[in-house]
Amino acid sequence: MTHDLPPEDDVTAQTLAPVRVDAASLSRDTTQRVRIVLITHFFPAHRGGVELVAGHLAETLVRDSAAVIEWFASDCDPAPAIEGITCVSVPAWNPLERRWHLPYPLWSPLRLKALWNAVRRADLVHIHDYIYVGSIATFAIAKIQRKPILITQHIGAVPFRNMMVRRLFALANMTLGRAMLEYADGAAFVSTVVRQFFLPGETSERRGCLIQNGLDRSTFFPVADAERDRLRAGLNIPAGRTCFLFVGRFVEKKGLDLLERLTESLPDVIWIFAGKGEMDPEKWARSNVRIFRDRSGSTLAELYRAADLLVLPSAGEGFPLVVQESMACGTPAIVGRDTASALPGVEQVLFSETVEAGDALPAWHRRLTTLAADPPVLARRRSEVANWAATHWSWDRCANTYRDLIRTILEQQR
Repeated sequence: MTHDLPPEDDVTAQTLAPVRVDAASLSRDTTQRVRIVLITHFFPAHRGGVELVAGHLAETLVRDSAAVIEWFASDCDPAPAIEGITCVSVPAWNPLERRWHLPYPLWSPLRLKALWNAVRRADLVHIHDYIYVGSIATFAIAKIQRKPILITQHIGAVPFRNMMVRRLFALANMTLGRAMLEYADGAAFVSTVVRQFFLPGETSERRGCLIQNGLDRSTFFPVADAERDRLRAGLNIPAGRTCFLFVGRFVEKKGLDLLERLTESLPDVIWIFAGKGEMDPEKWARSNVRIFRDRSGSTLAELYRAADLLVLPSAGEGFPLVVQESMACGTPAIVGRDTASALPGVEQVLFSETVEAGDALPAWHRRLTTLAADPPVLARRRSEVANWAATHWSWDRCANTYRDLIRTILEQQR
């Protein structure tokens, strides 16, 4: 169910009486469900990794009868329709993304009463990434009402080119970020790099939990060579021509500046870009660049399968969902070194290079030139990455870990 906020702040007509949830019930199939207020900066239609992960996780939790969820996010995009989840679109301004490619929506303060009421009737508040206005406001409201808070932190340090933005972001991480994660009732991290950045040395069940994102293996899976050849032909990729793929928002932290230069220096490679954003590759006017804006699910999986390599020179992201999806489809990936070290053992099946500004272009150019000239190396890696994904990632496993963490947090409140 989805709805916009009513014109007046008073939503008490929709309010349900608070219910004390037995924490042990989270491990059973029961009609007694934990009430969760979920906070993200955008809904999944914005196509950012954080909101996509939050959506998959929430859908799995409600499907398994573990929770009922009220999901607050900006009204910049349509809200999803998911049974068991009430989506509340909060009026917001998004000038920073339009002008400076910073996805940072500013929520209207006039609508905080609806959020206050939702937190009041909740058993737990789950915030994805601390830094956004909605996250900070919800954290404060939950603390005032003495409601337990779980924060999932996806991103760490981001080396923005703009020095002022970089310093402001670093200051926020060192002060507000560490304080919120320290004083939350539970903190989960999607990578060891992000956990070490915010809470060095913390590995407890509640305060330093590493939870790897899940994966929809019914959508993202490898195919036989004949089917892959058919997909490549349908995309007009000539036989024997190397195809590199980028999937994600067209923004600075994803490495679009570097990719612009790489598409120019590697003209014999076909580059496919799947996503949207202000740093639009169409503006580069390259004959070897192709752009797909509305691919998701099974149609996005076709691009993964057709490509020879996913290229993602992003920074400060934890472990991006698109890398998992690509690997599940049998397509290897090259990523930044922090991303490659984000999860135990995954560096064994990934290619990686530095994303430091001064060294990135020559390093990535050398590595990509070598890989493009040696197709058997990429072909051999396909089965390795597909097997890794099948062994390590599923949304059911991810949701079960969150369910255990939520149960632990609620038990601490008794």
